[in-house]
Amino acid sequence: MSDVLGAASVSGAADHVCSAKGCGAPARHAVVWNNPKLHKPERRKVWLACDEHEKSLADFVAMRGFLIEVVPVEALTDADG
Repeated sequence: MSDVLGAASVSGAADHVCSAKGCGAPARHAVVWNNPKLHKPERRKVWLACDEHEKSLADFVAMRGFLIEVVPVEALTDADG
């Protein structure tokens, strides 16, 4: 499943594209996660997801214990990313 993942950018509305590898669909969801072995507790990493990939991206980080929450893209703040 790791081949499904890509990088995400939350810098602007035009950049809200699904993070799943090879997907160019508009992102509607933000999968917010943190790997405590690599990131400070307050760090909120984000993968963006279209409707089709929301569950698979969230499941990928949840299986590792990294999932914080899944929120609408509009709910992201400057602290996310």
